[in-house]
Formats: sequence, structure tokens, C-alpha cells
Amino acid sequence: MTSRPPLDADALASALLAPRGPLARLEVVPTSGSTNADLLAAARSDPDAWPVPALLVADHQTSGRGRAGRTWETPARAALTSSLLVEPGVPAARLSWLPLLVGLAVVRAVRRTTAIDAVLKWPNDVLLPAADGVVVEGWGPYRKAVGILVEGLADGRAVVGVGVNVSQEADELPVPSATSLVLSGAEGVARGALLVAQVGELTRILTAWRDAGGDPGSARVPDGSGTLASAVADACVTVGSRVAVDLVDGSRLDGEADGLGPDGALLVRGDDGSRRAVVAGDVRHVRAGGAATLGG
Repeated sequence: MTSRPPLDADALASALLAPRGPLARLEVVPTSGSTNADLLAAARSDPDAWPVPALLVADHQTSGRGRAGRTWETPARAALTSSLLVEPGVPAARLSWLPLLVGLAVVRAVRRTTAIDAVLKWPNDVLLPAADGVVVEGWGPYRKAVGILVEGLADGRAVVGVGVNVSQEADELPVPSATSLVLSGAEGVARGALLVAQVGELTRILTAWRDAGGDPGSARVPDGSGTLASAVADACVTVGSRVAVDLVDGSRLDGEADGLGPDGALLVRGDDGSRRAVVAGDVRHVRAGGAATLGG
């Protein structure tokens, strides 16, 4: 089995805490039920003790939470589970971009530290190519390795939770559509190095977004390669795919996802020719012949 050493809190503090790093506070704990729940509670009860940006990272998360109340569990030290307290400082109408920008930061960090071609699935998942190439219904040649959960506080701050499957073996994953960095071909993945890359990418992206007034269409990617909006669209395999969207009202929308709206909504051209902006819903990717896939 892959070695699973504990996180090195001293090394993380040296790399991430000010003045060398971007963080105002860092807490590394052995265990957390949910880093998001714990950080939300701490930031509410004593706001002054948690200046932004602040990070809570757990060596083992036992009761992780996902979107729509889904649960997420991993073996001890097999995943990288963290929550970052931020203050976006952008107009409320732009906040819907936050999960997508977090996803972009994770994609860039994974690509940089592992050379795996990670991609986004709208609105808040990061996927990896399946090492065995086997197609799984609903996911095609990709598997989910990262979940993102963004939760807001009444004072304008937000908690950004990211869970990355790092070293799980196949029999430690809950569903066939999941994977880990190790299963996707990464070797010698150090969770600490990935966390440093992830926090760095995210803080730089959020700073660029805030400085542009929350407009990802004018904010530049930190390396200058384009705008944040174009970078998200380029990384998102949902864009350009035929999709079936289960909407929150119980209805279903079939069509082709052909872009992202100014608020980050998924733009879907329905089979009747109309174009609809989807702001919430479960998206499945469908091959032309009707079989569910992703990116195909």
C-alpha cells in the first residue's frame, strides 16, 4: 500500500504563513469531522481569531460534506482535506463564480504537482482521466477525484472546502466513478506539496478576481495566459458536451452545453433550439447515441 505519512505542520507553516506565504492563520489538526463545519463554527464564534485568509487542514476527515448534503469519507491520511476562510470582496452577483475559480485553482495545482491532466466538471468537481480507459456510465473516460464545497458567512466571508483523493486504492473508493491521484498514475504524491500549490494558486486567482471587481472576463490568470473566464471554460469538459441536466424543480433539460454565462451559469442549448442558463442542477454528459459519458 502507498505510504501515508502525516502532514508536516512545521513545514506547512514555513511555506504558507505570512510573511513568506499568503496565510494569516494556519491550523493543522489530526482529525476533523468536517473541516468546513469546524471552520464555519470557529469563524462565527470568534471572528477576530480567524483573520483572512485562514486555513484549517485535517490529516483525517471522518464526516466530510458535499453539495446537496452528500457525504464524503476517506481512509486516514489518504486524502487532502482543507478549508480556506476568504473574503471575496466582489459584488454578490459575481459570487457564483467562486466554486468554478476554486476548481480552476485545484486543476492548476494538480497539473503542476503531478502532471496529470485534471479537468473541471461544472459546477464544482475536478476529474482525472481514468488510467484503465474503462468507460463508466455517466462519467466516460474520467473519474472524480476532488470535491469542492463553498459556504458563506453572514459577514461576507466564505469557507472554501476542498477534498482531494490522493492515495486511495481501488477497494477504498466508494463508487466506480471515483479515483485518486495514485490510481491515475501519480507517483510519490506529497500531500503537503499539493496543499502549498493549491493554496498558492487559489489566493492568486482570488486576488486577481477581486482586483478586477469580480469580473472573471477581465481578470487575468496569474501567469498572464488569458482571462479567468476563458481559463475556466478551457479547463471545463462540460462545455462542448451534450448533457442531461436534472434541475432542482425535478424537470430535465437535454441539450448541448455551449458556454458559460456572465455569472458562471452553464449555458445549454436545448433540443428545441432554445438556450437556457442553468444555475443549479446535476449535470450528466451524454454521447450522441444516448449513452452517458463525460467529455466525449
